[in-house]
Amino acid sequence: MQKNTSTVGPRAAGVLAAVASLGLMLSGCSAYDANSPADARDDARSGAKVEPGAVDCGKERCIALTFDAGPSEHTPGLLDILKKEKVPATFFLLGKNHVVKHPDLVRRIAAEGHEVANHTWSHKILSDQDPGSVRDELARTQDAIAEITGHKPTLMRPPQGRTNDEVAKVSRELGLAQIMWSATAKDYSTTDSGLIKKRILDQADRDGIILLHDIYDGTVPAVPGIIEELKKRGYTFVTVPQLMAPGRAEPGKVYKP
Repeated sequence: MQKNTSTVGPRAAGVLAAVASLGLMLSGCSAYDANSPADARDDARSGAKVEPGAVDCGKERCIALTFDAGPSEHTPGLLDILKKEKVPATFFLLGKNHVVKHPDLVRRIAAEGHEVANHTWSHKILSDQDPGSVRDELARTQDAIAEITGHKPTLMRPPQGRTNDEVAKVSRELGLAQIMWSATAKDYSTTDSGLIKKRILDQADRDGIILLHDIYDGTVPAVPGIIEELKKRGYTFVTVPQLMAPGRAEPGKVYKP
């Protein structure tokens, strides 16, 4: 997803930049204080309870599937899989060339019970932008999604997980909580569906948030095996808001398992 800024070639430069950023984030060397899904549940208003019939992730072994940077031509097949398996997911959508190009898919994602969330307009690194640019990246996507679904997202994921105080401030003003992840397949770097599956299963844990991309060729074919194995391990799949219920993700705050 990154533009070439070196002499090693566009694809290699993008992979190297993404790997470096993800490695920094997953090693714990981040520039923000993160809240966990359990923190959100603990922060629920006094007496709040999970809605009748809903999954209680304070008791169940929950995990959330999330997909970034779509929708794309791979998304219909993914939605078919999720519908067959009765698995809800959270989609962090890109505005430019994705939401505006595939409004029917955005509408279908929402109609089938998945959470529609914001992944910026054009995948700019928000921590490198001035406040006006940050607002434009997020607000344009908010408006585009709302025009299609009738609702503005309440969650966003900053590209590469890079955020700062200014991003948090703008996110808070727009009513968006920042959602990170605990498991990534680095599926931007491989088309090997078996490897993608293995990487996710090796990192899966209770209250986990799985990061995948429904724009790469190897990702969607890996999803059935991921779902099958995690169900065998006793996991219940939920959306990110369901993971935090009866609490809720507060605008501006960062959440990471």
